[in-house]
Amino acid sequence: MGYLNIIKVLIVDDSALVRQILTDFLSSDSGIEVVGVASDPIIAIDKIKRLKPDVLTLDVEMPRMDGLTFLEKLMSTNPMPVLMVSSLTERGCETTLKALELGAIDFITKPKIDMVEKLPQAMSDLTGKVRAAASARVRRHSAREVRPKLSADAILAKNKTQAMVETTDKVVVIGASTGGVEALAELISALPPDSPGICVVQHMPDKFTNAFARRLNSISRVGVKEAKNGDSVLGGHVLIAPGSSHMLLKRSGARYYVEIKDGPLVNRHRPSVDVLFRSAAKYAGRNAVGIILTGMGDDGARGLKEAKDAGALTIAQDEASCVVFGMPKEAIKAGAVDKVMGLKSIPNYIARSVKAAM
Repeated sequence: MGYLNIIKVLIVDDSALVRQILTDFLSSDSGIEVVGVASDPIIAIDKIKRLKPDVLTLDVEMPRMDGLTFLEKLMSTNPMPVLMVSSLTERGCETTLKALELGAIDFITKPKIDMVEKLPQAMSDLTGKVRAAASARVRRHSAREVRPKLSADAILAKNKTQAMVETTDKVVVIGASTGGVEALAELISALPPDSPGICVVQHMPDKFTNAFARRLNSISRVGVKEAKNGDSVLGGHVLIAPGSSHMLLKRSGARYYVEIKDGPLVNRHRPSVDVLFRSAAKYAGRNAVGIILTGMGDDGARGLKEAKDAGALTIAQDEASCVVFGMPKEAIKAGAVDKVMGLKSIPNYIARSVKAAM
């Protein structure tokens, strides 16, 4: 079946090999057209004006002008959907997170060795990300602003009884995907130090989550870290699921803690939001607050419904403040959401809800 609107893509990368591989891969999709390539941002500026692409893929490290500087200028003057092409190095992770805060929609990773063999494998979800980017809400950023499908059954059996209620301590579980890096930075940096314990699943590869946690910790009044198996969920602290593992909320008596475990992809993701939300339904019940933020797909919708049915308060980010309204929309359609609200309203609502329950 053909596509009514072909998505036009401009590839910006200093590597001729990467440009060719990306071009070949994207051109194999009948709904996507690579309208041009550029070896550096200076050339890209002219081609953006002439070719008017719908989506830009942008390398981080390039000659004449680095990707971050170019992105910052672009998002302050001519905002458009951008996918970053990043290396899986510590520096690459940090730079990519900065790019997402500056307004990039998402990113793909490229290997440092065996490019011909490994890059096509790394691009398995590239076309989906291009489609999501093409339909995403892009906001203007000022130059000063830094900003086979399995279910959760594969990881945790569905709860058959009400969750234990020996404690009244609240715990917040949050799920996000495309656009989530910027959304979580805004939400978590706005939380007061006496916030309840929080567990977060953000769809992100291994190595990126540790850098992401450190970045959030540096801008927040709550403590933020990448979760390790057995970590306690404590007030005033946020645990970020590692990029290669599922994270489950567990409880022993009155103590909440997390279990980090391997396992198959759930809703094509590991970590999966559905897994975290189901564990909250099972072990926290009405003591949980479940929040689903911007993202592509439907991961989290079923788990949030289970949490709501177990008595949890459930919140979805509204369409106007989402980069991609996929995950919240699916949760709303599933009847899993008590409240729909803008991103800026969520931190205060969490604080009010927790105090009202005390």
